[in-house]
Amino acid sequence: MSNVAAVLYSYYPQDPRPRREAEALVEEGIAVDVICLRSAGQLAEETINGVHIHRLAQRRFRGGKLLYIRQYLSFIFRAFLKLTGMHLRKRYGVVHVHNMPDILVFSALVPKLSGSRVILDLHDPMPELYMTKFLIREDHIAIRLLKFLEKWSIRFADIVITPNIAFRKRFISRGCPAEKLFIVMNSPQDSFTRRDQEEDRSCASTASQKLVVMFHGSIFERHGLDTALDAMVILRKEIPNLEMRVYGDGDYVQEFLGRIAELDLTGIVHFGGQLTHQAVKKEVLASTVGIVPNKLTPFTNINMPTRIFEYLSLNKPVIVSRTDGVQDYFDDNSIIFFDAGNAQSLADAIRKVHCNGEHVQQILDRGLQIYRKHLWAQEKSRLLAMVRSLLQKEAYHPAEADAE
Repeated sequence: MSNVAAVLYSYYPQDPRPRREAEALVEEGIAVDVICLRSAGQLAEETINGVHIHRLAQRRFRGGKLLYIRQYLSFIFRAFLKLTGMHLRKRYGVVHVHNMPDILVFSALVPKLSGSRVILDLHDPMPELYMTKFLIREDHIAIRLLKFLEKWSIRFADIVITPNIAFRKRFISRGCPAEKLFIVMNSPQDSFTRRDQEEDRSCASTASQKLVVMFHGSIFERHGLDTALDAMVILRKEIPNLEMRVYGDGDYVQEFLGRIAELDLTGIVHFGGQLTHQAVKKEVLASTVGIVPNKLTPFTNINMPTRIFEYLSLNKPVIVSRTDGVQDYFDDNSIIFFDAGNAQSLADAIRKVHCNGEHVQQILDRGLQIYRKHLWAQEKSRLLAMVRSLLQKEAYHPAEADAE
């Protein structure tokens, strides 16, 4: 059984981590079937870059806790039936389940009972994310339940992977065996980092004429765009060519747009909506500096945003909130930090980029050295080694450098 099934409560190929990992397996000659949600306009079945996609007739909607529970339970049931039927025909060697929710891993019950190995890919720790999203305390019954379900989901899986050091520490602190939990970071694929001379020429002229501050990603309140707007207010008179470009989608969009109008920033801040991966690359190349202005919350404090590597991979400096998750990898000599939620601190950091080009380049060079230790080629090799060992019914024994 050298084929793999992946199950995710999200859209494919829009979700970058499952896409990177599925395509890595296909490149290795492993057949991959993906079971996922189906958004408007998507086909029920198709093949993209060798990955066979099976979309269930369900979409994702944002809302309160009860809506999330209903959607999760509906998808788990549908995914269980779909995966079971496909497994009886194809006999998967490995089932790769992506959270959220953690308990989606139990959709692989029948393959597991018939000998398949199961990977649980913990993109995010659900307790911290829901504490942040719904503003509830750690001792709330819902958070205690999420921790309980996390524990049993991890116990069900054969191998658990997660994207960064802080997440790994958190899962281990809640009882996950260290020898079962490995890191596969969210590093950009070669298709994102590869540059050509035409792209460099077209974007260099734009970046040289303005100080372009860029944000891309999910437009959520916790991502600190209100802090970024307040920083623009501080800087708009002293930096005449200042511009901020924001791309993405999320439940904070309307409030964000209203805040732009309220602060009279319509001539400086431009919102471009959701972009394709390649369009994001073009905009990064046309920017001066990227920002990741996350607020300090139980979740963002231990997150290591992929966007940091995306800016660095294209030789762009990046300004980041000072959090534990980022400081596991970077220090003040390798990235530009600011104090989370502090508009003046963010404005000072942007001013630093504007006025201290040589020093900023030195920081960027050191940041690039750290990024190059975590290129997708290395992360992919670790993932492939795990899958090969599971397909061969062997225990995975990482190299010492890959163990953490």
